[in-house]
Amino acid sequence: MDKRKGIKIIGTGSFIPEKIITNADLEKMVDTTDEWITQRTGIKERHIVEPGVPTSDIAVEASKKAIKDAGIDPQEVDLIIVATATPDMFFPSTACVVQKKLGIKSNPVSFDIFAACSGFLYALGIAKNMLECGQYKTALVIGAETLSKVTNWKDRGTCILFGDGAGAMLIRATDEETNILSITLGANGSYTDILEIPAGGSRYPATLETIEQGLHYIRMDGKEVFKHAVISMLKATNKALDMCNKKIEDIALLIPHQANMRIIEALGERLKLPREKIFVNLHKYGNLSAATTIVALDEARKQGLVKEGDLVELVAFGSGLTWGAGVVRL
Repeated sequence: MDKRKGIKIIGTGSFIPEKIITNADLEKMVDTTDEWITQRTGIKERHIVEPGVPTSDIAVEASKKAIKDAGIDPQEVDLIIVATATPDMFFPSTACVVQKKLGIKSNPVSFDIFAACSGFLYALGIAKNMLECGQYKTALVIGAETLSKVTNWKDRGTCILFGDGAGAMLIRATDEETNILSITLGANGSYTDILEIPAGGSRYPATLETIEQGLHYIRMDGKEVFKHAVISMLKATNKALDMCNKKIEDIALLIPHQANMRIIEALGERLKLPREKIFVNLHKYGNLSAATTIVALDEARKQGLVKEGDLVELVAFGSGLTWGAGVVRL
C-alpha cells in the first residue's frame, strides 16, 4: 500500500458582508438592550448580506481570496467541499454552484456537507482523508453561511446571535510532512431537538401552516446548548491533542467556535489557557456557524497573531449535536 500523502495548507481567505446590524439596531426591533446582549453573549454587532445574495456568492468571494493567497490557478482544484446550513437550494449542491461561478472547468468533485457549526471541521476532515489517499491533489474547503435568511428577527433569543460570512482554505497533497496533524469528529443524535430548523425538509414540507408558525427559522434551547457545548468542545480539544501527541501548552493559538463569550471563557478556564492564546472575533460578527473557525483562522493569519510553523487548534460544536477539533501547523 502506498504511503499516505502529507497535507499542506497553501492558502486561506474570508469574506464578510458590508451591512452591519448593531445591538442598537436590534433594540428597535425586539425587546432587548445593548447591555443585555453584550453581557450574555459578548456580541456587539453582526454582518448580513443584502437581499438576493445567496450563500454561493459569499463563498466565491472567500474562495477567490484563498486562491490568490495560495498563488495557484483555480483549474488546479480537483475537489470542492462546501460546509453550510444555508445552501442556495436543495439541489444542485452549493459546491457545484461555486465551481460554476469560479469558472473551474477541470470537473472537480464537488459536494456539500451539513454539520451546522461544526461543518468546516467536518469538511476539512473529509478533504484531508481524500487527499491523503492520493486520488486528489488540491482541495478547496469552504465554510459559508447566510444565517440572516433563517433567523426570526422577532425572536430576541436567537436574532441577537447570528451573522453571515464565508471562509475558505486550500490544501494540497504533498510528499512532505503534513500540516494537518489531527482531526477528530463526533455527533450525538440524542440532542437533535435543542438546536434546529424544524420545517422545510421531508418531515415538515413547506406549507402555509409551517410558515405561519415560524418553523423555517432557527429554534434553540440556549441552556442545553451551553451545557453540551462546553463539554463537547473540551473533550474534542483534548482528543485532537492526544491524537498528535501534543499538549495544550504547545498550541500558539486556540480558535474556538464563536457562539457565545461565556462558552469560550468556560472552555478556556477548563483548559487553563491564558486569554491571549484564545482567538475571539465574536464581538464583530456573532455566530457564523460553519464559517466561524475558518474566518477566524484567516483573520488570525492576516493580523499576524500566528506565523509559519505555529500550531493552531480549531474546535467547534453545532446542531446535531456535532463537534470537531483539529490541530494544524501553519
